[in-house]
This record gives sequence, structure tokens and C-alpha cells, in this order.
Amino acid sequence: MRFMTYHDLDASKVKKQLAKVREAVERDDFRTPDIKKLAQGQYYRAKLDDTNRLLLTFVKHDSQTICLALEVIHQHAYEKSRFLRGAALDLSKMDSGKFDEAKLLSADSDSPEQISARAHPVRYLHPSRREFHVLDKVISFDDTQDAVYRTPAPVILVGSAGSGKTALTLQKLRELPGQVLYVTLSPYLAQSAAELYAAHGFENESQDVQFLSFKDYLSTIRVPRGREVRFEDFQTWFVRQPNLSFTDAHQLFEEFRGVLSSSPSGPLSREAYLGLGVRQSIYAAEQRPLIDQFFQNYLNWLAEARLYDSSLLAAEYLPQVSPSVDFVVVDEVQDLTAAQLALILRSLKVPGQFLLCGDSNQIVHPNFFSWAAVKTLLWNDPALAERQAINVLRANFRNASQVTRVANDLLKIKHARFGSIDRESNFLVEAVAAEAGSVTFLPDDVRVKKHLDEQTRDSTEYAVLVLRDSDKAGARKVFGTPLVFSVHEAKGLEYPNIILYNFISGERATYRQITEGVELADLQKDNLKYSRAKDKTDKSLEIYKFYVNALYVAVTRAVRRVTLIEADTRHPLLSLLGVELGDEAEQLQVKKASRDDWEREARKLELQGKKEQAGDIRRRILQQKPVPWEVWTPEVLRRMENEVRTQPSDAKVARSLVDFAVLNRSESLLTELRDLKIKPAQAYLRNNAKDRQIQWQAVADKYRKNYESGANPRSVLSDADKYGVDHRTPENLTPLMLAVLAGNLALTEALLERGADVTQTDVFGRTPQILALSRAAQDAQYAQRSLGLIYARVRPAALDVLVSDKLVRLMPEGAEYYFLSMMLALGPNYASTLQDPPLNEAELHKRRTGFYVDSLQLNLDSFAESVLREARRKRSYFNHVLARAEVGSNYQPARKLWQRVKTGFYQLNPDLQVRLKLSANTEGEWVNVALLSDPVARAWLAADTYSAEGVTA
Repeated sequence: MRFMTYHDLDASKVKKQLAKVREAVERDDFRTPDIKKLAQGQYYRAKLDDTNRLLLTFVKHDSQTICLALEVIHQHAYEKSRFLRGAALDLSKMDSGKFDEAKLLSADSDSPEQISARAHPVRYLHPSRREFHVLDKVISFDDTQDAVYRTPAPVILVGSAGSGKTALTLQKLRELPGQVLYVTLSPYLAQSAAELYAAHGFENESQDVQFLSFKDYLSTIRVPRGREVRFEDFQTWFVRQPNLSFTDAHQLFEEFRGVLSSSPSGPLSREAYLGLGVRQSIYAAEQRPLIDQFFQNYLNWLAEARLYDSSLLAAEYLPQVSPSVDFVVVDEVQDLTAAQLALILRSLKVPGQFLLCGDSNQIVHPNFFSWAAVKTLLWNDPALAERQAINVLRANFRNASQVTRVANDLLKIKHARFGSIDRESNFLVEAVAAEAGSVTFLPDDVRVKKHLDEQTRDSTEYAVLVLRDSDKAGARKVFGTPLVFSVHEAKGLEYPNIILYNFISGERATYRQITEGVELADLQKDNLKYSRAKDKTDKSLEIYKFYVNALYVAVTRAVRRVTLIEADTRHPLLSLLGVELGDEAEQLQVKKASRDDWEREARKLELQGKKEQAGDIRRRILQQKPVPWEVWTPEVLRRMENEVRTQPSDAKVARSLVDFAVLNRSESLLTELRDLKIKPAQAYLRNNAKDRQIQWQAVADKYRKNYESGANPRSVLSDADKYGVDHRTPENLTPLMLAVLAGNLALTEALLERGADVTQTDVFGRTPQILALSRAAQDAQYAQRSLGLIYARVRPAALDVLVSDKLVRLMPEGAEYYFLSMMLALGPNYASTLQDPPLNEAELHKRRTGFYVDSLQLNLDSFAESVLREARRKRSYFNHVLARAEVGSNYQPARKLWQRVKTGFYQLNPDLQVRLKLSANTEGEWVNVALLSDPVARAWLAADTYSAEGVTA
């Protein structure tokens, strides 16, 4: 059996033992190293010696099983394993005084045959290299990728869809020291990259990394006012303009965004625009004066509509950026303008410390991108730029071979018709997958469409793509699946099977123009020879680029199969591409998706910003309804408080308000209710600490009993089916929050499996992860038994706050992430009079306004290593982190999260704002930390503000 080792495996203390395990495995001897399966996950352990273990997993490639060595576990310290933190090993059952490894092992057979049967398949492994990498899954670089991986900065990386650009980029990024920044246009790509980077608990102590969408990057400089203009907004403005019949909205938007707005120095002057070269504009010289006039109208409209163009804003922000970053990664760089790229690179301490990656064949965002312009921007001198090497990834690890063939033929057609875009995009890709897949067409016939729809409408493995947003309505009349996307929405998507609905026929004249003069012989070439169009005044490429790229992007969204439904079955593009008629009566044997599958799909689409399709899933497939009970929102609490003040006889309202105050230990609200003669509040405040805890538990049982570990989860999961996995219970908590508070790991995992959102907050701004810390700080048993198993599962990819109108993104690897999370976990209500003996009034007031260092370490000895590493638990380290993130600190980056009142006592920065996400499918609202402690007062304040603005409260 082949044996490979993880790139970051540290076997320095057990080299000889590791060599013996390798030799035994390679001769299929599993008995000598005593390889045993662990009880959870697809992990195994081998004995290195009496006290040290080697963590293994097995994969399968081309019918061969390979043993992968992941990690050395020293001194039986399984709880410190980086990979096992996600495997739910129940270490709480182990008697720490009498370690019994047998309790961690599975009873399954561990023969090579059994192990091979359980091995997870991987798409590619290098045939001879002994090392592999791990992100969320096992990664093996081919020779080209490995060469790029070892290439020092600056690096420009070009690769097609599925070429592994992002995986290679992230692995390279993981090893960089200092302040590191990853930026891309797509918020979803930024978030998924952050999750991939941190997969399996990866951390780099010598690095401070941030993953940002470009919008978030702008917000780290200053939060933009208003909303970014979208193409849909522009199209609405475009149709109201006279004398524009010579162009279309997409071309004009590209000229505005990619030419007139793209310069790092700001909008082009009329003189500069009219003086551009022939190939620097979509429009002929005689058309530009009119285009410039409409551009001025566009700028005025943006200001009136409170919209902003992020490229123009980038130029405006440029003087405000100071060098603060050691290395920058820009992913999908083809989606950015020169101004946006210049703003990102301005943050570099040392010019040239960057990695840019992208693919100009996937441009569907209007920006007039070219690699030549990028290189000129980076090196200023066009001659010098021309000599800079660009790395090209030709292998395609995603698409089946037939899908890759059609994608390549599209590139050949574009090349034959228009010449080379540039030297950097002049390449074809090579399919790595052994699977052939298929690309076929079917006629736009009612019977055919009905047959196809019946087979695919209940599957999450088929998506329908159309060219434009306006085409989606027609597709929805034919196909019942909610997975209908325009090509602009398709970027970042990947499905096993794609249906293209009248993609070519809907623009038959345009695609016929694209094929004009192209012969089958032009598609027989194995490579693309660089040659630019001789006529510089020919604007065909600019006019038709969107349509070719759109079809290229659409086809490459499919892993296995592409089916085109076309009214014009004799279109020359179909024959050029070698797309043949499919079997109209084919039985696809599609797997019907479960409710859980659709729930996960909806959540994935919400994260990608595809709210239209996600909402369609929830409404039509899941048929989720609003909850039938009243939820304690701040507005409802304000109304209830008002009713209790004016109608003290309403016992039900008073009881609910007391329940809220007791559950959240709100002394101020309980005191107010006591003064209003509300008996439950009076009784609670008369009790000692012990009796108060008994009363608290009684109220908690009333609302939370179904979420406890011993309870049957059926009712909770049934409610999740009816109302959505992130519905709000009466106390305004999601099911995931309550499962986490109860320490119910099984229910937590079931809800996460359905797509529960870990970024939702309660009315105090606490996510499920922060609520876990809150419970652990008050309950040492919970901290010991539950926190370590739950924490990593519900930890968001980042913690965002606003300070002085700037976004501050804290990544989980940074210590400030933990410190601020703990401060929010404790909150002002943690210092309630439940302490026994109770705190005096002066001390109680002090603790409600700030935090002693000691309070941030409550029950810390019981916290798992995966929550906070041992090296970070020292008092000196706490003092260091608290000092560097102070308001007055000179440390860079200056996060200014809290202020020191006196030695060892801190308060949150009064300027700090936290995002509240109090309902599913929302981006949330920013709330000042001073208002977090009292949602009722916050609601009163909001009502007063609305009234002052003339809006009904």
C-alpha cells in the first residue's frame, strides 16, 4: 500500500518510529504498527511507541488505497489533536487519572480489506510525490501547481475554472508570516476561503490573516454611505435615457465601470477619455463625446439615488490607505478594475509582495479587464510589464472530459473569430478527471421539457442556467426546480449537472455572428497561437466577449453533464462545438433530494447572496411558515413593558416580561417590575442566590426543556421543518443557540447538518459560539464536558465590529477574537446578584461597566485546548493582548476594541458597534455596545428616533 505524509507533519521526535510504520504499511502489514480505527470519523491510529501515536486516514484513487499520515499525537494527548477536534471524540468519558485508549477505538474490523472499503475517493494524487496537503480535504499538487507553490512573490496565476487556483493560493498563503490580506469581489468566496484556510483547526502563530470581500475591504478604510450600484439599478436608469439606441445597457455599463471609472486617479476627464487609443474603449471616437455626456448624468444620478460605484470610491479612498500589510492575495482579479486593484495593493509595506489569480475567460462582470493593463499597473513601464512571467495552470480537476472539451472548443472559436485576448489567456485546459461526462442538446419541445422537468425538479444536483436575469421567468414556466440562475449569478456555483435553457437560441443572431468565418478545422488545433486582430478599430471582441464568456462560464459550472434545450437545433455553434442530439426519453435516474438536502442548499445559496433562489426553496419546497407564537423582539418587549405600566392586571404579559428578565438575569428590568408591584418579580428579588437559581431553572425548563441532552429531539426538528432551521423561539433564540446552551451535541450537529446559521445573534449580540462561552464561564462542568466538542462547530469564520466608522474583522486565529467573544459572552448581566455571597452595590456596578482580567479567565482551566491553546492562557499573554488592542495603543493593526480604566480593569470601547442578526436571511444591523445590555431601552430609543424623523413608531 502506498504511504504519504502530510506536508506539515512534525515527526522530528519520532523519525525512526515513523519510518517503521511506513515500511509496515507499504508491505500491507497493519498488525505490527497496531493500526486501529477511532470510534468517530474516518480516522485511525498507529502505535509509534508506548506513548506516541500516529493519526492516519485512508483514501482511494484509481482503485488504489493510500494511507495518509496526518499528525503525531504525543503522550496520548488526543484532546490536543488538530484534526480530531472535529471528530467528536468524547474525551469527557475518559478517566484522566486512568487513561484508557481502548475507549476511543472502534470495534470495527481493521483489516486492509475493510479499511479499503471505507476509504474516501479523491480525484487526484500525484503519481510519485510522497507529500500531500490538506484544506477541507486532501490536496495533491501536480508539477505545475507545485512549481507555483514554491515560486516567490510577486506571482500572477492564471487558471481556468476547476484548475485549483484557490486551493493553491490558500496553501501558499498559509505559510506567509506577518500581516496577510486576502481580497476578492465575492463575499461568498471570501467567506468560503476563510473556512477552507481554517479547516481542521489550522493556525499559523506567525501570521495575522484577514479574508475580505472588496466591499468589506472598503469598509475597513471607511464604511461607504448608501448602497453599491448594481447592473439592475443601472438598467433601470438606462431605459430612461434618450438617444442610446446605438448601444445596450451591458456595453455602456462596462464602459462606465471599466473605462471611465477605472483609473486609480478617479473619473477620466473628457479630454483624457476622448484621447484614449482605439483599443482602450468599447466605443468609436465619434461616439465618445455623447458617452461622456451620459457618464456625467450617471454620476449625478448615483449621488441622487444614494448609490456608489465601488471603482470610483476606490480612487477616492486611495490617499487614505497607509502601508500596513506584508502580503496580499487577490482572487478572481479579473472581476476588479484597475482602481480597485490599486487600492488593495496600496496597503502593501513592500511593493511586489502579492499573489494575483484569475481567468479572463470568465469575465461576466463589466470592467474592461486585461492582463496587460494589470501588468502595466503593477510595473508602470509597459516594456518591463511585458517581460514579467505569468504562471498558467492548465489542468482541470473539476469538469468531466467532455465538458472540458466543449469549454476548450469555445476558447478556440473565440480565438479563431477575434484573435487572442492577450498572451496570458492564450491556453487550453486539460481534463484530469477520468469520467467522460456528456454535453448534448434537446429540442425546445413541450414533451421533451416536461419529461426532463419531471426527472430533475426534485433534485439538488440539477440547475438551470439562462443568459440574462430577464430570461429566468420563462425558464421557471418550464422547470419546477428553484435552482434557476442567470449567468451573472452562476459565478461561484458548481453542480453535477447543468441545463442551459435557450442560451444560444435566445441570442441566435449574436451567436451566429460569433461563429462567422470559423471552420471545424480551426477547432482541430491542440493549442492556441498568439495572434491579435489586425484591425484595431474592430470592436467585435468587446461587443461579443460577454456572450462567449457567458457560455464558457455556464458550461464549466457542470461537473458531469450539460444539457442544452434549444429552439434552434440547427444553430451553427452547436455543430461547431460537436454537441449532438441527446436521447429525449433517457431515464436519468436522478436521486430525489431530502428536506435536509434542500435546507442545506437554501443555506448555501443564502451565503452566496442568491436570496431569490433560497427564498424559492423555503417557500415552495420546504413550505416553511412564520412561527405561530410571539417572539420577544426588542419592539415586542417595549410594547409589553408599556402594557405592564398601563395595565398591571394583564398577568400573562407581566409573566412573560418577568420570564425574559429572569432568563437573562436583568436586574434593572426586574427592579422596575418589582416597583410596579409585579409579584413574580418581587418574589424573585426577595430570594437568596440559591432560591433564585431554582426559580431560574424553573423558567428555563418552561422554554428550553426540549433542547436538553436527554430530551427527544423530534419536536425541535419538526419545528425546524415547519418554520425553518433558524426560526426564533419565544425568547428570541434559534434552535441552535438553545442546543448549544444545553450542551446537546447530537442536536447541535443535527441542526448544523440542516444548515443552521452560526452567525445569528440573540438580542444581546451573542452568537451560538459566544453563548457557549457564556455558559462555560458560569458552569465548570459544561466547560469541561461540552465546550470543547461544540465550540469549533459553531465558531463563525470571523467576528465583525465597527470602530470609528471602520470595519474591524477579527479572525478566529487571532487572540482578540477570543477576548472580545468572552467580553460579549459575559456582558453586563453576568455580574448578577446570583453570586453567593452577593456582591456589594459598588462592586456590582463596577462589574457591570467593565471586565477584570480575572473575569475573562473564568473556568479557563476546564476549557479544551481547541478553545484556547495552553500558550495563550498565561496572565502575561492576557495583559499583552489587552494592551495592544486598547483605544490608545500604537500597535498595528490598531483595533481599539476596549479601553483600560485602571490596572487590570477594562471597558469596551464606547464607540464600538456589534452586528445584530435577529432573523434569518438578513445581514443584520449595527448596534452600539452601550445599548446591547438593554434591548427594551434600545427599542424605546429606536422608536423615539423614528418619531423624530416623522416615521410612525
